[in-house]
Amino acid sequence: MKALMILLLIVPFGLSSAQKIGELAPERPPEIFPNNAWGVDVMFTEGGFGLGTFLRKSLGTDLTGFIDFSISETKDEREVTYIDYFGNTFTPDKVNRSFQLPINFGVQYRLFSESLTENLRPYLTAGVGPTLIITTPYNKEFFNAFGSAQTKYAIGGYVGFGANMGVSKSNLIGLNVRYYYTYVLGDGIENITNIFRKNFGQFALTLTVGIMY
Repeated sequence: MKALMILLLIVPFGLSSAQKIGELAPERPPEIFPNNAWGVDVMFTEGGFGLGTFLRKSLGTDLTGFIDFSISETKDEREVTYIDYFGNTFTPDKVNRSFQLPINFGVQYRLFSESLTENLRPYLTAGVGPTLIITTPYNKEFFNAFGSAQTKYAIGGYVGFGANMGVSKSNLIGLNVRYYYTYVLGDGIENITNIFRKNFGQFALTLTVGIMY
């Protein structure tokens, strides 16, 4: 009889313990990252290498506003560069080098914030703003040519897709792809003899490094 009573006491306790062990742990609340960020963009474009800087500010849970500035070389897609026997490069019929310096104002929208982990935070981005174009004579040495530089004005912008990575709340690291479109005001840019570009686009792969605060 005593054995039966002990068994009746042990079984319910054991079942209760098993239920507790099988319970799901409560979901971890989402990480909250600082609202503001500043940093630099290292750009690899179809025209060459570029550098930029940016300032971002949170506008909501998944929406961020930004302003950015960059400088990169832009080339006519018809340019063909050759290397001679001595390792020197030259581009036939090239008249000017050109560099674009856009200032863009835009927004960045985070995707899948409720379903993906904080290690990967993908987003869509778009910006628009004025652009300064600087041209320098191709027949002069690269740095000396800036003494004969001319400027033109343009408007443009870009759309892109990227992701911020890592769970650090102070260091920002990201990678994105952008497509820039530029429309030149006035006569256009003469990169190749007698060919003036008034509107053009180029892709850029951008590595973002910065701080959040």
